[in-house]
This record gives sequence, structure tokens and C-alpha cells, in this order.
Amino acid sequence: MTALLQPAILFGLTGAALVGIGLFAVVTQPGLLRRIVGCNILGAGIFLVFGAVARRGAGAGFEADPVPQALVITGIVVAFSASALAIALLKRLSEITIGEGADAGGPEGGA
Repeated sequence: MTALLQPAILFGLTGAALVGIGLFAVVTQPGLLRRIVGCNILGAGIFLVFGAVARRGAGAGFEADPVPQALVITGIVVAFSASALAIALLKRLSEITIGEGADAGGPEGGA
């Protein structure tokens, strides 16, 4: 039981659970915002698994490799900026769709 509660294994299992939850949200949710959130959860799970794998060497008595940790930090920054861009595009798409709907169905711009 204590072998299962080691931090590297616990982080790996949690990351795998987050990947599954994020993948489920991306595949099954019809809304674009929910899919963006699902992609963020999926990415967080991948970062957690990658961090756990990078820390595995520290448990064996070796020093932890700093390259995977730097990649995870860079990935977090890139994922944040990609999420901000996706949400901005979704907001603009929503404004265009609502504007076209108001123009087509309004009293002056309609049929």
C-alpha cells in the first residue's frame, strides 16, 4: 500500500486520470468552450505525467533532469497563451453570430 502512495506514482495516476477526463470532455461535449476547457484539462494531465516521469530519476538516487521540468514550464506558458487565443476567437465568433442573427431577424434588416 505504501508503494502506491509514493509521490511519483500518485502524480502519474492523477495525470492519467486528468488525461482521461480531458479526452472525454473533448470528445463528448458539443460546446466549443467546454472543449477548450477539456483541452486544458488534457494538457494539465500530460504535464503532470511528464513531470512524474522526469522525477523518476530522483527516486533512484540520481539528480532530477532539469530539461523535462523546463519543457513542462514552457508548455504551461504556451498552453495558457493558446487558451487565451482560443477564447478570444470564440468570443469574436459569438459576436459575429449574434450580430448576423440580429441583422437577419431584426425589424429593419430582415426579409
